[in-house]
Amino acid sequence: MDILKETKELCDLYHIKPNRSKGQNFLINEEFYNKIIGAADLNKEDVVLEIGPGLGFLTVELAKRVKKVIAVEIDKRLAEILEARLMAQGIKNVEVVNMDILQLNPKSQTPIPNQIPNSKFQVANYQLPIANFKVVANLPYNITSIFLRKFLSMEHKPKMMALMLQKEVAERIVAKPPKMSLLAVSVQFYAEPEIIEIVPANNFWPKPEVDSAIIKMTINGVGAMRASPEWIKDFFRLVKIGFSAKRKMLKNNLAAGYHISQDEAEEKIKQAGFNPKIRAQELSVEEWTKLFDYFK
Repeated sequence: MDILKETKELCDLYHIKPNRSKGQNFLINEEFYNKIIGAADLNKEDVVLEIGPGLGFLTVELAKRVKKVIAVEIDKRLAEILEARLMAQGIKNVEVVNMDILQLNPKSQTPIPNQIPNSKFQVANYQLPIANFKVVANLPYNITSIFLRKFLSMEHKPKMMALMLQKEVAERIVAKPPKMSLLAVSVQFYAEPEIIEIVPANNFWPKPEVDSAIIKMTINGVGAMRASPEWIKDFFRLVKIGFSAKRKMLKNNLAAGYHISQDEAEEKIKQAGFNPKIRAQELSVEEWTKLFDYFK
């Protein structure tokens, strides 16, 4: 299958001009579609939430392998085209939802029956009707951080996520001490991330300016076992304060953020078993949770 040729033909047929602001860089290499599918470890009982299905090349392959696909597409025109293509191929286990995935309500798993006129698949205030699901997505770069924050902190989290992300972001997510960041701690608190494959920019059309990476996140990290939302809120307050000034020692940031003396901050760090000159990027998630015991 020549995906590039078919992509261009479909865009010409439907008068589609890829929109960079919506992250519309279509993947055109079948090898990497297969890598994404492999990373998701799919079976016939799975329900998959696909974000940004575009023209549906990955959607079709997902539908062959799972019980159901919920394909969420922000572009109304692309959503209509996807629906038509699925109908033409007789694929019945895909639900197309035209919405901004960031507007999905994470507090309920019940769909709101609020149909928009002239569209059988476009739903306002859509709420995910499943609690046990996997996420597969070629994410627009500009929503990556907020998407991860939203989905990893949901009460009913996905079992795992197989995502195509900007390479630099993926590398930051999987980083280990002494190269941790607020993003790395935020993801690794909830999940075990692993880069599966680097995807060079020439595997997309139009070609983006940066390379991408396929990353797998298994949701079974510290955050999946930890206690109350209040505990998590206070924990991340500590982490955000710790990373508030990158070039400063951790004790300086904590003293300023908690309105205590540097001596007191240093003493708490020492009591937790760390070097008083340590910096935020040198602590793992587990070490942050240990330090938190002294800042509750």
